[in-house]
Amino acid sequence: MLAFEDNVFHFIRKHRLIEAGDHLLVAVSGGPDSLALLHFLTSRRERFRVKITAAHVNHMLRGEASCKDLLFVKSFCESHRIGCETAEIPVLEKAKEEGLGIEEAARKYRYAFLAEAMEKTGANKVVLGHHGDDQMETVLMRLTRGAGGKGRAGIPFRRPFAKGEIIRPLLGTAKKEIIDYCAHYHLEPRTDESNASPDFARNRFRASVLPFLKKENPRAHLHFQRFSEELLEDEIYLYGLAQEKLKQMAETGSGTCTLDLRKFKGMPMPLQRRVIHLILKYLYNEDIKDVTAIHTDAVLKLASGSNPSGSADLPGGLKAVRDYGRMAFSFGRRPARSAYQYVLDEGMKIDLPNGYTIKLVKSKISYSSLPKNMLLLHINDTSLPLIVRTRKPGDRIEAKGLNGSKKVKDIFIDEKISKPERDLWPVVTDSKGNILWLPNLKKAKFESGLILPDETYYVVHYCKQTTSRGQSQDESGY
Repeated sequence: MLAFEDNVFHFIRKHRLIEAGDHLLVAVSGGPDSLALLHFLTSRRERFRVKITAAHVNHMLRGEASCKDLLFVKSFCESHRIGCETAEIPVLEKAKEEGLGIEEAARKYRYAFLAEAMEKTGANKVVLGHHGDDQMETVLMRLTRGAGGKGRAGIPFRRPFAKGEIIRPLLGTAKKEIIDYCAHYHLEPRTDESNASPDFARNRFRASVLPFLKKENPRAHLHFQRFSEELLEDEIYLYGLAQEKLKQMAETGSGTCTLDLRKFKGMPMPLQRRVIHLILKYLYNEDIKDVTAIHTDAVLKLASGSNPSGSADLPGGLKAVRDYGRMAFSFGRRPARSAYQYVLDEGMKIDLPNGYTIKLVKSKISYSSLPKNMLLLHINDTSLPLIVRTRKPGDRIEAKGLNGSKKVKDIFIDEKISKPERDLWPVVTDSKGNILWLPNLKKAKFESGLILPDETYYVVHYCKQTTSRGQSQDESGY
């Protein structure tokens, strides 16, 4: 028996993921992970005593390659006598219509399709092909980003979904075992070239970090999976305690919560953190993707500090206000202008509130000239960090091609930038406050002129927060 087969059998038995009589809806992209999963389950459907249906979504993002993926999955299902539910969804159009990122729109419509397919076929479980290497990448990325609570645990092996549940039988299996399985059974899965692109954090972890960890211990993925499962068990227990405590010390209303600090500070710190997290989940209506450990720490610092009054600003206009023995959470009126200021250092990437990303890298340049969405600074002429902020009254830039300086306000007017856009448009300055760049509009005279091929530069990139495929490479939304 192959290692893949042995590990998947063990994982299914350990967690009782599949039971006789189940109808499994297997999500299949055509890649090696989902194809191996479908082949494994189909080859053993009589042993498991289950019914199997495949499900495939063409996100219509990769042109002819996406169409070939769909035809490949259909052909495979026909040759193995498997029912197949398919959908073609113009994700790019949906994203534009609804103002969503491409990956967010793809995930939304993919899961909506899976829920519909469950209803149509009578399936009670959706089966996904995330594996042990995916788990390692996800845990490392979330820890690096600063996730707290259950977010650090990565991908759950089961969770409720629609009228049934999602299960992931491959989380105890390494990617190499999947490749070996496909080769052994002469499967010829489809490949997606964007999976190797270094533009995405997940791919960088996959190419650089995972090989090092697996060289240290080829079974590292199993330890990450155990970490995930144990952490989830601990979190369930601690959150149960925190929920009971919360009922005794908080009053909630529509979009508000008032906390009794005397009772709150009498709890152990692990419960304090989880009570704050529960309050934020309630106020954000479960949508806390923008909340990290930094925000939880800010609230805890406010609650435990010696100052009897103060406040902390949280994402989405939520404000925590301390007034002696109470802390009140509420959403204030959101101002028309949302000012921001970020520090941008070498290797950093920042997602801006206007839907764009700005990043700074050090590199040798092969371009003869730069596009408007890139700024070039010679390392000998630049002191880091840079500052990325919104405009301020009186801002002026010494722009290229101008004698003297010009008001940033006048540049916005000349470029016909609307007032709401002006309020969120990034202004890039050096560490001394000199304005270097209004991305896509004007560059200051400080930018390097002649590009020398053997010289090293700081390059600032400014681009939209989108990817070229249906699933985000940085955060897959498991």
